[in-house]
Amino acid sequence: MNTCLIYGIIFMILLAFELAYFKIADKFNIIDKPNERSSHSTVVLRGGGIIFLLSLWIWSAYFGFQYLWALLAVSLIAGVSFIDDICSLPDSVRLVAQFIAMAMMFYQLDILHWDMWWIVFFALIVCVGASNVINFMDGVNGITGAYAMASLIPLAILNSNANLGSNLLGGFVDQSLVYVVILADLVFCLFNFRPKSKAKCFAGDVGSIGVAYILLFMIGSLILSTGDVTFLIFLLVYGVDGCLTIIHRIMLHENLGEAHRKHAYQLMANELKIGHVKVATLYALLQLAISLGFIYLCPNRVVAHWIYLVFAIVILAVIYVLFMLKYYHLHEEYLASLKNIDYDTDRQKTDFGTIQ
Repeated sequence: MNTCLIYGIIFMILLAFELAYFKIADKFNIIDKPNERSSHSTVVLRGGGIIFLLSLWIWSAYFGFQYLWALLAVSLIAGVSFIDDICSLPDSVRLVAQFIAMAMMFYQLDILHWDMWWIVFFALIVCVGASNVINFMDGVNGITGAYAMASLIPLAILNSNANLGSNLLGGFVDQSLVYVVILADLVFCLFNFRPKSKAKCFAGDVGSIGVAYILLFMIGSLILSTGDVTFLIFLLVYGVDGCLTIIHRIMLHENLGEAHRKHAYQLMANELKIGHVKVATLYALLQLAISLGFIYLCPNRVVAHWIYLVFAIVILAVIYVLFMLKYYHLHEEYLASLKNIDYDTDRQKTDFGTIQ
């Protein structure tokens, strides 16, 4: 069968599954209600990102169960995350599930060896942390889908070059898997990459955590095939924003487990009133530019890769700090307004009680 036709059929199947899920979510009231952390103001269907998990099952059913343990790992963490989307689970349950799923992923990658246990342990912490950062960054319409695409395109380019016989790299995953996940991302973006209050669905934890594990599996395969850890640069923009925001919150003595709106993208969307699609596009294009520069402009040598990575980290960190220095006071004003509202509400209740 013609390759384009195969992918066309898979796209239509994914689209049909997504539309079917919308009916299920609507019937069972699987929705996302806005709160103080939210960048949306209307009720939206939650869990549309389940399409990423479904894409793995569809790919495996047609192309073969080549990555069974990776499939089971994503199924486990996506399943637990979906339950958490419906009824909140304790942090401990989610964290245990994340480590178990990541260990299953590592088994698929064949790196669970006792003689290197400390490396494996460190890698587990880093990868689980990275998946949570990707989840934290899912806060405005389109950003998860756009950023996933910005990571998938470079992966597809490298893998395609390898399969075409390029000396750049060896193949690290089946190319059809990358293409099917891209198709799933396109389906998701049809309903999420929209202006504020226009999204049909949100990814939910099932989507943001699910796609995080998929990306980490692909990047992990790439790192193992090349021996070059600098390919983590394909997640650099999220990494810098997420890590610096965590450091900022630690400096403010905040509880890291509580919801917040302190990421740079949240300030753009909320305090600066920049459109969701524009914010998502900015993050995606910035990541894509860094990744394509890494592929096409940086010499294919480990030392050059490290220099490029460090330089990119420094530039992004400087941009982040300068942005926060200029605009963070707007968020402080927002928090002060919430306190004033709470104070006025409490005072009205007290006055009403006195009158009675």
